[in-house]
Amino acid sequence: MSPHAGGRGRSAAPSGGPRALGRPGGAQAAKTFLTCLALLACMAAGAQSVALQGMLGNKALLIVDGSAPRSVAPGESHQGVKVVSTAGDQATVEINGRRHTLRVGEAPASVGGTGGAAARGTRIVLTAGSGGHFMTQGAINGRAVHFMVDTGATMVGMGASTAERLGLNYKAGQQGFANTANGTAPAWRMTLGSVRVGDVEVHDVEALVTPQPMTYILLGNSFLARFQMKRENDQMVLERRF
Repeated sequence: MSPHAGGRGRSAAPSGGPRALGRPGGAQAAKTFLTCLALLACMAAGAQSVALQGMLGNKALLIVDGSAPRSVAPGESHQGVKVVSTAGDQATVEINGRRHTLRVGEAPASVGGTGGAAARGTRIVLTAGSGGHFMTQGAINGRAVHFMVDTGATMVGMGASTAERLGLNYKAGQQGFANTANGTAPAWRMTLGSVRVGDVEVHDVEALVTPQPMTYILLGNSFLARFQMKRENDQMVLERRF
């Protein structure tokens, strides 16, 4: 089959805006309300996305806000994230005086802001690697993955072994065939609950699973089409459209 990108993204309509205050002192109440909103926005802006990619001896291999991995020993800090201790496949980090436990393979944690796990970002900035490819850490359905941007791919693509590791029931999807570098191969088309890069999360993203193992998950147009893309030298900027 030759699947195309999924349908239009859905935008949630607000349930209702702030009501006008019709009693004495309403102006002061409105001012207080707006001040609280501004404070919450500032707190959310301070959140960081932190992932533990692996361990190098007793050092934690940290990815902060989608940047390149950095090995950090206990007692050292990187971009405001201090490694307190490491043990096995986990590390305890401290941000703004609060401690968090990270584990290898888990989705990036949003920490240091309001403490919520929701991803509310709208902008992704990627830097090309030595081979000119745009690689990034991310998550599918809350499970940590490694993406490679592929603007020529109709949708997010992965091998069957990767889909099984992520616990995806891909064989329940629509079965067909896809053209690959090795010729025509069976494929399954399915919808991913969520795809996350940094603090940006997109829901209901179509994906194609093929039997061939793949080193990276291809971040194709079923995800990229939700963004306005801009290239500047070795940087790619994605601004969310819907």
